[in-house]
Amino acid sequence: MSFTLAIVGRPNVGKSTLFNALTQTAQAEASNFPFCTIEPNQGRVSVPDERLDHIAAIVKPEKTVPTTLEFVDIAGLVKGASLGEGLGNQFLANIREVDAVVHVLRCFEDDEIAHVEGAVDPLRDAETVETELMLADLDSLEKRVDPLTKKSRGGDKTAIQTLALVERALAALRDGRPARALDIAGDERKLFKGLRLLTAKPVLYVCNVAEEAAHEGDSVSNQVAARAAIEGSGCVVISAKIEEEVAQLTDKGERAEFLEALGLAETGLARVIRSGYELLGLITFFTAGPKEAHAWTVAGGTKAPQAAGVIHRDFERGFIRAETIPYDDFIGCGGELGAKDAGKMRQEGRDYMVQDGDVMLFRFNV
Repeated sequence: MSFTLAIVGRPNVGKSTLFNALTQTAQAEASNFPFCTIEPNQGRVSVPDERLDHIAAIVKPEKTVPTTLEFVDIAGLVKGASLGEGLGNQFLANIREVDAVVHVLRCFEDDEIAHVEGAVDPLRDAETVETELMLADLDSLEKRVDPLTKKSRGGDKTAIQTLALVERALAALRDGRPARALDIAGDERKLFKGLRLLTAKPVLYVCNVAEEAAHEGDSVSNQVAARAAIEGSGCVVISAKIEEEVAQLTDKGERAEFLEALGLAETGLARVIRSGYELLGLITFFTAGPKEAHAWTVAGGTKAPQAAGVIHRDFERGFIRAETIPYDDFIGCGGELGAKDAGKMRQEGRDYMVQDGDVMLFRFNV
């Protein structure tokens, strides 16, 4: 199961620098001119999780495999993107394919780095991008109304339900609210997702600040945090310049010393990845054996057979049961055998909802 986040924003706000640091590559060219990124860059990023290290310390497997997220670096969006300005249609189509949006906002002054508006104002930039996404959604939905109306008159139940959702989304967008502001009932979610609306995707604001503000942010990033709180979105403060320097240090000890010297407990990238994970409502379960300790990603609420299917389709198809140990019990009992002896291992069936941190062994028969 793959989850993808798009890195978006205005030109020259630090998107490609952030992407390079996230993926620890120079895959995304970072330059001081708009539309430096045209084709989207993609990269998989390990989700930091100390629990996997602790499990591996007990099991001592041949290899340890963390779970991952995929990030896509989208070219800078400009006013008129919804009408095709700056290759906008292509870029908006790229955003439509992802699960969530990481919106990078420039919160630092630098005379050597141009800004397309001539001045730094992250709230204005956020509004510009949001407006273009909303306009694109309006155009997409308005084109659906007539076909759905015709089908609805013929008694098509799906069309009737979909049209109702379209009309609610249109009302919100015309009122200046993104589609994610709608209260969608459980039985509507599949249809709503099928609309593939840009503004329905959850948003994480990343405030790219000056190096001296990397620890707690500044007055500008605080304004963004306030906006995020009102929206129910996520917000993380980083200095992309610092993260780029940290990414070049391959030794963990050197990284720790560098961060300590700056008064930082962890990298901003770790917070971005973790916040993106939480934004999507994801959880981690583990498998552990002599060959491999592995972290796996599933959406919260996933049942045991579907979690097994993330590892291999045959595991889901032939699912019998899941032998499950909560993470704390696995560590506290010194591993699987100790947990089993202490009565901490449970036998779970098809209706079991996987919990974050579960250490699982799937029994199946194909």
